[in-house]
Amino acid sequence: MASISPLSFVSSVNASAIKTSSSSLFPKGRQSHVAATKVSCNASNEEASNGIAHGNRRDVLIGLGGLAGAAGFAYNPFAFAAPVAPDLQACGLPTLPAGAKPVKCCPPASTKIIDFEFPKNQPLRVRKPAHKVTGDDLVKYKEAIKAMRELPDDDPRSFTQQAAIHCAYCHNSYHQVGFPDKDLQVHYSWIFLPFHRWYLYFYERILGSLINDPTFALPFWNWDHPDGMEIPSIFTDRRSSLYDPLRNANHQPPVLVDLSWNRNGPDTSGDVDANLSLMYTNFVEVKAPLNFFGNAFRAGDTPYTVKTGAGTCESVHNTLHTWSGDRTQPNGEDMGSLYSAGRDPLFYCHHSNVDRMWNLWKSFGNKDITDPDFLESNFLFYDENKNLVRVKTKDCLDSVKLGYDFEKVPIPWAKTKPKARRTKAERAQKPLTTKSVDLPLTLEENKLVSTVVKRPRRSRSRKEKDEREETLVLEIEFDRRKPIKFDVLLNEEEDAQFATPKNREFAGSFVNVSHTQKSSALKTELAFKIGITEKLIDLEADDDDSVVITLVPQYGDGVIVKGIKIDYEDC
Repeated sequence: MASISPLSFVSSVNASAIKTSSSSLFPKGRQSHVAATKVSCNASNEEASNGIAHGNRRDVLIGLGGLAGAAGFAYNPFAFAAPVAPDLQACGLPTLPAGAKPVKCCPPASTKIIDFEFPKNQPLRVRKPAHKVTGDDLVKYKEAIKAMRELPDDDPRSFTQQAAIHCAYCHNSYHQVGFPDKDLQVHYSWIFLPFHRWYLYFYERILGSLINDPTFALPFWNWDHPDGMEIPSIFTDRRSSLYDPLRNANHQPPVLVDLSWNRNGPDTSGDVDANLSLMYTNFVEVKAPLNFFGNAFRAGDTPYTVKTGAGTCESVHNTLHTWSGDRTQPNGEDMGSLYSAGRDPLFYCHHSNVDRMWNLWKSFGNKDITDPDFLESNFLFYDENKNLVRVKTKDCLDSVKLGYDFEKVPIPWAKTKPKARRTKAERAQKPLTTKSVDLPLTLEENKLVSTVVKRPRRSRSRKEKDEREETLVLEIEFDRRKPIKFDVLLNEEEDAQFATPKNREFAGSFVNVSHTQKSSALKTELAFKIGITEKLIDLEADDDDSVVITLVPQYGDGVIVKGIKIDYEDC
């Protein structure tokens, strides 16, 4: 939809400043273009299809509580901004996968919503690695979860209601404010990280209030460190309030997590070096915010279109979900399906580490997204006093300001850069022979596909690389009900199926966690993106005119690759 962001506003003033070049294998008619557009108050044809066919877009957005009221409208360049927001009044039944028992996910009704205020005069909560939680800290954690489980189901602080939050926001109980035909989905876009940060913020405070401990802090599953690469033992005691029976029986301690798990392959313990290398690839060398957070999702946007897509943080997170869930259940419940994941206490510990990744990524010198539609996106949560609170993304960028931080622990993956399987000289002895393939094409399990993708530019200066990240973009279509994974390799043909995250040629993985959507069409279209600037340098391919892309399907069939191109994302 036509929403004014910093980029589109600038483009109307100086288009030459933001021109991008791209090279693609998209079929005719699917090429993407950047063009200067004039700002208009009236609905465009595309907006009409999104439910703004009549009247003035200004009126609609002011009615949504946009960034500028009528009085300040003329002075705000972002007055047309469209941050996404849930419509509590229209909350309905979720769309559940086959085999799931009917469940209501909407929160209790409330006639009053208060706006978030930062906590005052409270001690800093320090989240610790779960494998180090012992003694009094463990006793308090168990007591807090036990107290939450004992609350009546209709209490918004109860275990049942807290678990239902994820179901409501992830299985389309909510529509978007102002767009009754548009579902709100918090995955596969830039709102993934802020939504889950807020979710855990209130969950943690509720637990602390139930045991009257303002210092209570939610542990994090330290799956990025060798000492934490197994389900923490505090979650395996069957007598404990932290236990959930619906977990993968083959992945109990001391089995190590496999951050690149292929569910149809040998179900062995994870490889520490491979895990650390994968962390480096997905968190250290990714510089562009949209490659880390995910693509934009604005009010009026339809979830699961080529405009949306997960960032690298969410992609790694997805594997932990599928690895942890019980494969004997219809949809991998609990952790293996989005509607049920919140029923496992491990879920919150897992997301506590995902939240930590956001802090770590910024500690490497990276910046948050500054688009007002990102900053003004808002959600609704009940707090520890049963007040319904409206929160905005802009208020959760700094965890310390929210009153919590993470215990500082070693991050060995920060220096675990993968190594190339072959040097440039070795590759020259056996040149790549791949040619371009026709698109669209359908991926089949155990059948590799390689193609050549032209690069718009080569041998860019270091300054250019620091400002814009060269990005591989795959436009894909798939059945979102299915767990799916395929790997992406660069300049690798021979024995490509044996490449692992320890190899520089391993660029990344697309992973889908089973879920559904209120739609007559079960197919999902997304743009899957991977930053490749540093990978091409290490592969000594930065001067090449093209790159060979190999797709390695691991599980889940029917993925259609509609387009492959190289573009550039601002850092």
